[in-house]
Amino acid sequence: MSFKNVEIKKQANVYHGGRVTSRTVITPGGEMKTLGVMLPGTYRFSTQAPETIDVTQGHCRVKIADKQIWDEYQAGQSFSIPANSHFEIEVDDLLDYVCHFG
Repeated sequence: MSFKNVEIKKQANVYHGGRVTSRTVITPGGEMKTLGVMLPGTYRFSTQAPETIDVTQGHCRVKIADKQIWDEYQAGQSFSIPANSHFEIEVDDLLDYVCHFG
């Protein structure tokens, strides 16, 4: 996956004490994406817009909103989170990802 002719925001997005970081990329069409890395740990995130997360390296377990089920994802797979929701994610080794908004 590659993105051409994009704008990249210089300031990193840093979460959970620096264990999750990402950079914002804006495409020529105005789409916002983040390219990020998560270190091992369990994290909780809230969403405003719908998000689709492509796992590009590693694997994780995800529990969306108030569901009781954890689903597993690995490199090459994606999962979606609805707007105005939240999710928990467990990472056992380095996770590289692309998040698409909207």
